This record gives sequence, structure tokens and C-alpha cells, in this order.
Amino acid sequence: MEPEFFIRTKPVRALVALSDKNREWYAHLLAKEIDCTYAHLIKLLDTMAEANIVIFEREGRIKKVKLTEFGEELAHDFETVLRRLEKIK
Repeated sequence: MEPEFFIRTKPVRALVALSDKNREWYAHLLAKEIDCTYAHLIKLLDTMAEANIVIFEREGRIKKVKLTEFGEELAHDFETVLRRLEKIK
């Protein structure tokens, strides 16, 4: 079964990507990773920040995106859901 049946793909893909602690995430890199326009991703990230899912950290002119503790929990939960949906295919 396709995950899109249950969940909005772009926000979930962003959450799962951000959970990769081996990478530093910037909005433009994340947009490329999840095949999303930069403008759409910024709207998603702003909504996630309002919900305390992500935070932004400035390094000069660069703004990193990181998951909060709550965001990490959500990412873990969605990864589990995605794995289960993959088994249904």
C-alpha cells in the first residue's frame, strides 16, 4: 500500500531525513533530498517549528534545521509506520 494513502508524503519524508544525524541539514539540501520546492519546504518547516518539531540554528548567514526531542520521537514513529506500510505492498 502506498504511504500517500495515509500520510502527506513531503512532511514525513522531511522528518525522516532530518532524523539522519550523520548529516547537517539546510533547507535547500533538504528540499533537494525530498524532491520538494524550496518555497514549499520553508512553509512546512515554519509549521513544524510552530509545533515544536524542528528548530533553526543560525551559523552566520546559514540556518541549520534540526529536530527537537519531540520531532525525533515523531520521526521514529513515522519511520515505523512507513516500514509497516512497505510490508503491505
